[in-house]
Amino acid sequence: MNLKLKGKRAFISGSTQGIGFAIAQQLLDEGASVIINGRQKSKTEQAKQKLQEQFPNTQISAISADFSKKDEVENLLQKLTDIDILINNVGIFEIEEFKNITDQDWYKYFEINVMSSVRLSRKLLPQMQNNNWGRIIFISSESGVNVPENMIHYGMSKASMSAIANGLSKLTKGTEITVNTILGGPTYSDGVAETVEKIAASQNMEIGEMKKAIIQQSNPHILLQRFIDPSEIANLVAYLASPLSIATNGASLRADSGVLKTI
Repeated sequence: MNLKLKGKRAFISGSTQGIGFAIAQQLLDEGASVIINGRQKSKTEQAKQKLQEQFPNTQISAISADFSKKDEVENLLQKLTDIDILINNVGIFEIEEFKNITDQDWYKYFEINVMSSVRLSRKLLPQMQNNNWGRIIFISSESGVNVPENMIHYGMSKASMSAIANGLSKLTKGTEITVNTILGGPTYSDGVAETVEKIAASQNMEIGEMKKAIIQQSNPHILLQRFIDPSEIANLVAYLASPLSIATNGASLRADSGVLKTI
């Protein structure tokens, strides 16, 4: 299927690895030009080089910015012009008991996971309105609906993203702009992989066996019976970013392999 993305320009926050990097790969493969983003300049440039090697005839840019630092965010926003597609993907997560989550932690999660999307959308939506075309996609999580007891601060931030997307979609009435949210399920991103590897090493288990054990313990009813691959989230993102998805607006779409029972 031709997604008609040639000539479109996308910015993806938090895209040097994991789901964000997979989204960059998919959009480039469809002919879009892409701006990737990461916290560290060296890692961001390395990711850009890797993408350039995979897609030598495409236009790729890289802007490093830490979304916990307002001056770096302001510098990033000034560089973003003529963006057709905004992917609000950047985010942090950790497992922590509610009683141990400090006020500082709550503010940190809100600043990075939520305010990043607010600032980017506030900057780029008016540009899209001027052009009467655009796509804004929030990468949320099933954890924003079924909030884990040991990741309440993370679940809060993901629920907030869905709320913002829902409100923004109402500002696109009568235009060729859409705003949607993807509720991803348990995905084997780089951050998750790192955590799994540490647990496996501490328990002297093979990584593959540990992955199976974690899925069976945390999400035994997942229909895939395995972690979701980042590329499987990116496939849905690419469709929502395309002109073909114009009738899908203000929606929360599940890419969770049946983890959510109701929504």
